[in-house]
Amino acid sequence: MQIKDLPYADPGVPDVRSGFRFLLWLGRRQLGGQLKCLFWGLLLQLGIAGLPLGVGVSVQAVVDRDGGWLVLGLGLLVGCGLAIAAGDTMVHRVAVTNWITAAARVQQLLARKAAELGSVLTRRVAAGEVVAVSTGDVEKIGWFVEALSRFASSAVALAAVCVGLVLYQPELGPLVALAVPVLALAALPLLPRATRRANEQRGKAGRATELASDTVAGLRVLRGIGGEELFLGRYRAASQEVRRAAVRSARMWALIAALQVLLPGLLLLGVVVYGAQLALDHRISVGALVTVYGAVALTHHPLRTFEEIAMAYSFSRPAARRAARVLALARTTSTSTAAHEVPDGDLYDPVTGVRAPAGEFTAVVCGDPDAAGRLADRLGGHPAEPGEGHSSVLLGGIALDSLPLDTARAAVLVQDKDPVLLSGTLAELLDVPASGKVAAAEALDAARCGDVLDALAQASVDTGGDPMRTRITERGRSLSGGQRQRLALARSLVTDPPVLVLDEPTSAVDAHTEARVAAGIKRLRTGRTTVVLASSPLLLDLADRVVLVDGGTAAAVGTHRELLAAEPRYRAVVTRETEAEPALDGDLVPLGELEGESA
Repeated sequence: MQIKDLPYADPGVPDVRSGFRFLLWLGRRQLGGQLKCLFWGLLLQLGIAGLPLGVGVSVQAVVDRDGGWLVLGLGLLVGCGLAIAAGDTMVHRVAVTNWITAAARVQQLLARKAAELGSVLTRRVAAGEVVAVSTGDVEKIGWFVEALSRFASSAVALAAVCVGLVLYQPELGPLVALAVPVLALAALPLLPRATRRANEQRGKAGRATELASDTVAGLRVLRGIGGEELFLGRYRAASQEVRRAAVRSARMWALIAALQVLLPGLLLLGVVVYGAQLALDHRISVGALVTVYGAVALTHHPLRTFEEIAMAYSFSRPAARRAARVLALARTTSTSTAAHEVPDGDLYDPVTGVRAPAGEFTAVVCGDPDAAGRLADRLGGHPAEPGEGHSSVLLGGIALDSLPLDTARAAVLVQDKDPVLLSGTLAELLDVPASGKVAAAEALDAARCGDVLDALAQASVDTGGDPMRTRITERGRSLSGGQRQRLALARSLVTDPPVLVLDEPTSAVDAHTEARVAAGIKRLRTGRTTVVLASSPLLLDLADRVVLVDGGTAAAVGTHRELLAAEPRYRAVVTRETEAEPALDGDLVPLGELEGESA
């Protein structure tokens, strides 16, 4: 797999039983790249290992005044140099490819899981953890996968050097062969403590980040109550804890790095002293001493790979565990046979008893906004929350959970109360999978986005005043809450799904605009199943039927005016009046009059 071929057509089905199994699965999926990196890594390491032999042969040839061996030694050095140049270049190329492709595979898996679960994902896993997994953790996992093949090549090269020295120089070779494994494993007892300190640092850094996010999100409230200094003090204390934890973690990793320098240095010193004594006793030649010395000196390079793989694994293991936990989340599915055609008929929720007849405009009134949000998710076929039952929503008598995910999403579109606008032009925002029956201009007109178009046209500098080509900033931050809400509504309307579920689609607009938006939804969705969860009389008065949900079940069904007159619980939610202050039907102003006045 090359970087140019990304993204993967199918990232695969991961083994998420544990973080280790997930890393193992990922390594197997990258087997081709791992073998390439192993090959080039062996070429690099063996080229480095061959340098001392070439130097030793050349030195001994000079001592013996042997021209033939001198040419052989110089040729060996040239060959090793070419091998090092080719190996180093290709190892870097293949290792970076392995890193990026592994990280891309994990990101695709996470994106697929997020698309599968929808908004339920952040209810099962903290939003901060999802962000951490998809950013920093992905890089750590890719780092381990990339370092694994380089570690394998270093281990094979060290083994080859030890065996070669034993055969080449029996006097000094066994000493090196016994010492090298000790050097490679010397840091092993320190790894558990280093890993614990690193995990402690990451945990404190995550808590400090959450505190900072909460502070920024509630900055206006904090300023209103004079709490900036209090939260600033809390963040200052949290950041100092992170600093202290980072210093403690760095000290341990610095100790491990120091051992990787100190111990090979001691071995090298021992080899020089013992080898010099052997050379003085004429038990080994000068060239042999130079060869062994060079081989021991150059083992420092592959030994550092042992330190790197230990660090990569200690960082990637908790990252893989978090990724596996997110990827293990599953969409509740039914055992019935999957259908591939989009079903048609009434939308029915067996948990609450809410029914939306096909082709009608149904409004649902919930006194609890959180319950309304969960109901909207359930109507879209998303998994039920724990304790809410596991009966799937039915569309035309067919369970949504039994449908393939793409079919279920094509059948029912849910717009939650806080829709997100992605950055890009307005034309790109409205370029979504759609039936093609509703033009963008019609959807924008129904959502009453005229003022939004004017604002975008004025903000356009290099598009000739064309609002459709004007870029919208990330999450629509340059627009007001009402403007963002209406653009999101236009995007949902242009999609024109068979069933559209809207959760408080007009909560951020004024009453005059809300009346016009409600009329636009009614007009554009005529003959299509539409469910609106709202408590606004302007919307409810236009609905073909209204369902009151109280205590988690459908308590009453009728028109807005019928329920307003006969149902005190409905009246309390919609008009905010108590039973002692009954609402009067005569106080309601027909929507037509409002539109007439606005005209």
